[in-house]
Amino acid sequence: MFATALLLLQATFQSPRLIESSGVAVSRAYPDVLWSHNDSGDGPYLYATDRRGTNRGRLTVSGAFAIDWEDMARGPCPLPFLLQPRVRKSAATTCLYLADTGDNLEVRPFVTVYAIPEPQPPEHAGDTLGTTRAAAVLHLRYPDGAHDVEGIYVSPRDTALYLVSKGFKTGSAIRLYRIDRRSWSPSDTATDAAVASLVQTLDITPSREAGRVVTGAAVRPDGRLVALRTYGEIYLFYPGVGGRLTPARERPCGIAGIDTGGEAIDFDSDTTLLLTSEASRGRPGTINTVRCQ
Repeated sequence: MFATALLLLQATFQSPRLIESSGVAVSRAYPDVLWSHNDSGDGPYLYATDRRGTNRGRLTVSGAFAIDWEDMARGPCPLPFLLQPRVRKSAATTCLYLADTGDNLEVRPFVTVYAIPEPQPPEHAGDTLGTTRAAAVLHLRYPDGAHDVEGIYVSPRDTALYLVSKGFKTGSAIRLYRIDRRSWSPSDTATDAAVASLVQTLDITPSREAGRVVTGAAVRPDGRLVALRTYGEIYLFYPGVGGRLTPARERPCGIAGIDTGGEAIDFDSDTTLLLTSEASRGRPGTINTVRCQ
């Protein structure tokens, strides 16, 4: 059994282009701005919205490609930006990370994560021609073969990138992987992909029938709490040494009936979480702010 989350606010996406919100990041630099992106089938676009679903326009992520974008995160920038000459450190300390890590068939020899300094949002819905700074690119693979990964977060405590496998394939487990900040390199190539380290196998029993597969991940801005979401639950963890996760509560927080077909999650505050879902049955995707009771 688990406690049902308390729904605090619900809205729908007003952008006609943002129909499969697969990742979300709450801006800390621009009040009331949310960043999101579509699932596979779209270009390398970053959409700006707010908690009411207002269409704020979109940006093209320079130097990025979109095969199967599955999640995004906000966190300390990787080293390539900090090592660039003539770049003010304050302008390159916070980045948005975009995870092209979807792999339903688990056959990709490597996957890619992009990082860009958080850009200034577009001015209005019709503002769709802007571009971001050129993205830093990280090609990576896992030490135990290919995995479908739909959840990432970047720890503000150790600046590492963490990736959580979905657990969708029959017989698979839900695993946590880690990539050190130093693994990013300006000369990174697909033929020399970084190898993520396995942190642990999480004590979550995946079930396709129950929708218990990890579709999104987030870390609180102070780095002291991690949230993993499935289609019907939110699991909360305390991160420890080496990034290992320890359950923060005995039972998960239920979101079934609140967020249908949802894939994304981020912390809206220290005590609330923001969830987004894909459009379905002619209805736009939703934005839900919840509190786990």
